[in-house]
Amino acid sequence: MNEQRIHGSAIAYRPDVDGLRCVAVLSVFAFHLSPSRVSGGYVGVDVFFVISGYLISAIMFSEIASYRFSVLAFYERRMRRIFPALFGMLLGVSLLISFFLLPTEFVTYAKSVAAATLSSSNFYFWQHSGYFDSPTSNPLLHTWSLAVEEQFYILFPIFLVVTRRLFPNRLKHAVVFLFFASLAASAVGVRLSPTTAFYMPYTRAWELLAGTIIALGILPRLRTPALRNLATFLGIGMIAYSVLRYTPQTPFPGLAALIPCCGSALIIWAGEAGPSLVGRILSLRPIVFVGLISYSLYLWHWPLIVLNDLGLSVPLSAAVPAKWSGALASQTASKLLEILIAFGLAILSWRYIERPFRSRERRIGRRPLFAFSAATVVVLLAFSGAVIEAHGFRTRFPSQAVQVASYLTPPGSDTLGQLGDCAISDRNRSAVFARADCIQVTPGKRAFLLVGDSHAGALWQGLQASLPDSDIALAAVWGCRPAVHAQGTALCQRMMDFIFQQYLASHSVDALLLEARWYPNSLSGIGEIASWARSHGVPVIVFGPVAEYDAPLPRLLAYSIAWHKPHLAEQHLVAYSPVMDARMHILAENDWRVPYVSLYHAACTGNRCLEYANEQNLTPLLTDTDHLSEDGSRVLIRKLISLGQLECMISSVSAKEQALVGAKSFLDER
Repeated sequence: MNEQRIHGSAIAYRPDVDGLRCVAVLSVFAFHLSPSRVSGGYVGVDVFFVISGYLISAIMFSEIASYRFSVLAFYERRMRRIFPALFGMLLGVSLLISFFLLPTEFVTYAKSVAAATLSSSNFYFWQHSGYFDSPTSNPLLHTWSLAVEEQFYILFPIFLVVTRRLFPNRLKHAVVFLFFASLAASAVGVRLSPTTAFYMPYTRAWELLAGTIIALGILPRLRTPALRNLATFLGIGMIAYSVLRYTPQTPFPGLAALIPCCGSALIIWAGEAGPSLVGRILSLRPIVFVGLISYSLYLWHWPLIVLNDLGLSVPLSAAVPAKWSGALASQTASKLLEILIAFGLAILSWRYIERPFRSRERRIGRRPLFAFSAATVVVLLAFSGAVIEAHGFRTRFPSQAVQVASYLTPPGSDTLGQLGDCAISDRNRSAVFARADCIQVTPGKRAFLLVGDSHAGALWQGLQASLPDSDIALAAVWGCRPAVHAQGTALCQRMMDFIFQQYLASHSVDALLLEARWYPNSLSGIGEIASWARSHGVPVIVFGPVAEYDAPLPRLLAYSIAWHKPHLAEQHLVAYSPVMDARMHILAENDWRVPYVSLYHAACTGNRCLEYANEQNLTPLLTDTDHLSEDGSRVLIRKLISLGQLECMISSVSAKEQALVGAKSFLDER
């Protein structure tokens, strides 16, 4: 709402609060666009919670004080504020993706539509997906925060009415008690079950109650400009710190959420007493305007990002000449397009949906509002039920397209990794590396150790199947680039420490194999390993990148079949792979001095790449944009063997002889 803050019985507008909304929504938007750069932008939701608690509580307490408060009128205001724009987004997104989502995805989406319609998204995603696990599989994941807020506001007005009637002099005490009880539940819950703590309303209520405490006037006013400036500078600094320094690995919400929430509260609290420099900046018209459209921008930005990541930009490139496809495939151009479309839709939603339902001058009546809401709920639930009952309407795609699409990696199916036969899981991360039997070597067989991330896990399947006379042990943690001194997650660091400080110190291997989704800043880790291996007499073989696409290959192939466009997948190859492959080949020869195996050239000739591991069975080479399928891994390894590019692995040179060669090379350098 635009009504802000009580002064006596009037509510004064606070442009700086709308400016704070701008900070919140842009933080979330930036995190979703580039989580590696704005790693803590998700705290923008917590800023929203504090703002909401302040504004809504201010209005409620004003009405309670003047004996005008009505629970029914309160719920009507919430409906006007939340439902029209939400329903507009749900209808628009559902109409669009109905043409493109594959059957199994369509069923999953339909279930999330039902949850969002009934304001229970947080419970749905709590059961089906962690917020940071596989977010791009859920176009409506962001509606969890709306559900938390609505659940809070269903109960909170009733709590206020009952408390005021039974304990009229204890209202402030009750609110403060709830605040600390919820904060304690959040702090404990984030340690016991992080996903539960993230989604549950009782672990988030304190964030809304932080705004309520300010609205109640419990805190003394900051009357001097110096104090107000100090508070607002500290507040915006706390938000900025959280946005830039927090990561998805930060235990959250818990006590960590105090920093962005207290930062938001400081800015709101200081503005109660008068202006400040930060308040003036937040009150600038462009910033305020983004704050005004922030709700619609929050609603639309995430589905657009997800739809693009899922490959729904594919139809655009399929409709234009192939020579333009490179521009459409550009990540920078794609992100700019997402930003422009998101802002455009947000402005339209704000102007033509939000304002007509909320405007006092042209307000739609209560009866039409309830009728519209009820009808829309029925339509959305009927849509969800029909899609689920029809199993995603398989007939929208030819049977061959559905078969190809069945190879898509299911959302959230990846584990954190594994070490030989010892699985690594969220609940058992510590002792797994200390077990000597995690990597077992059969006497008389050659022993190879494959180290890396999920790309190594995908390659492992082909190596195992194609080299039956060898033991191929796997040490892989998803997202972990090989290095003697790893810079990744704590789990990644523990694995690398185990490999290089413990396992290889007491076990002999014929070769150490390295594979990952290589980035320019991860190549130094290969050089580090190459130097370490020479000094320890351990042969090293480096595998390069696979051919990558800007959308999942099974989806591209399914679309190419459905739309009779045989070259569609080819148009979506990204330039990363050949460039990185060429760079790594040069480094392997000149700097690392280790054998290099090009998976890219095993799959690609010129601009044409192998798309099917088995064309007769319609088995794609990849399961997503860059991970080999099991058959794809086998095909490439067998091709490399037939071309003689894995001679270093299948030759009769013993591990001992290779170690002597490596040691001699190291001594010659010294």
